[in-house]
Amino acid sequence: MFRLAAATTLALAAPFATQAQHADHSAGMTHGAALATLTEPGQGAFAALSEVVQLLESDPHTDWSRVDLDGLRAHLVDMDLLATRAQVETDAIDGGLTARATGDARVLAALRRMVPAHAEQLAADPSWTVSAEARDDHVVLTVTGDDAATTARIRGLGFFGLMASQDHHRAHHLAIARGEMPH
Repeated sequence: MFRLAAATTLALAAPFATQAQHADHSAGMTHGAALATLTEPGQGAFAALSEVVQLLESDPHTDWSRVDLDGLRAHLVDMDLLATRAQVETDAIDGGLTARATGDARVLAALRRMVPAHAEQLAADPSWTVSAEARDDHVVLTVTGDDAATTARIRGLGFFGLMASQDHHRAHHLAIARGEMPH
């Protein structure tokens, strides 16, 4: 008798539990509602694209014939591949480091596009010397400095920190979206 009552209760409650789950999910799906606590609309690349679109749409001087959001998306994909799928071996050398980065064909292509271009940005910092070289199956980034503090900074940043440093990324992404920069 107890088993029959328990089975009946479960059978009757299941549809209501499903409705409750969907009702809770739907309640938070009021698109366009302003929520003061949110800073990004989801996944990072989507959030970056959303932010750029909002800025372009609010700028009356946007030249829509030059806008290249596909180019920005491709660059964001390259950034993701570099950050999440590149395999990097780093060696300490006098004054800094040498990093060899590789991965599958897509990752290697992203590394070839990004590392030499970013090395140019890094070279703008006069406290270090930077070189990048694309080889058949990997990309090499070498960064050195002249003093112990700079050497420690370079090694502390490592490959990924160096690739993320020199806070030019937001301006660079907006320039790509506006069709102003090829990288």
